[in-house]
Amino acid sequence: MKRGISFELPNEYGFFLAEILKPIDMTALSWRLGSGESYKVVNNELSENLFLEDEKLIEGKLLKKLLENNPYYVIVADLQAHPKGKVTEINTYEEFVKSECELVLLVVDCYYATVYCKNSEKLELLYTHAHNCGFENIEYITDENDGRTRLSV
Repeated sequence: MKRGISFELPNEYGFFLAEILKPIDMTALSWRLGSGESYKVVNNELSENLFLEDEKLIEGKLLKKLLENNPYYVIVADLQAHPKGKVTEINTYEEFVKSECELVLLVVDCYYATVYCKNSEKLELLYTHAHNCGFENIEYITDENDGRTRLSV
C-alpha cells in the first residue's frame, strides 16, 4: 500500500512548501507545527524565523498566506494537516493511520522532503505535481520500503 512520497528539493531559497502543498486546499485545514528551522528571506539574505517559535498551531488561511507571500529557506520542517478543530499530536505512522490527520509534510537537511497522505487520490495529485515541479528522485513510500519509525524531524 502507498503511504506517501519522498523527493528532493533544490537547496535554495523559494516557496517550496507552498509549491509542495499546492494540490491540497491548505485553507480547509488546521496545521500543527512540529520542530523546524525555516527562515524568511529578505534582500536575498536569511532573516527572521518563518514560523513563530512558540507557535504550534496555525490555521490554513494564515499558513497559505505565509508560505505564498514570503520567500524562505527551509532547513527542517514538520507540518501536520488536520480537520479544523481536531488537531492531535502524531509521532508514528500507526498514530497517523488511527488519527484524523490527513497529511504530514517533513523536510530534513534542506532538501529531503517526505509527504504522507491517507487519501490515495490526493497522493496521486501530489506525486504528479512533484514531478511537474521538477523535484528529483521522486518515489512512493510503501509498506515495504518505509524505514521511518517516527513521523517527525
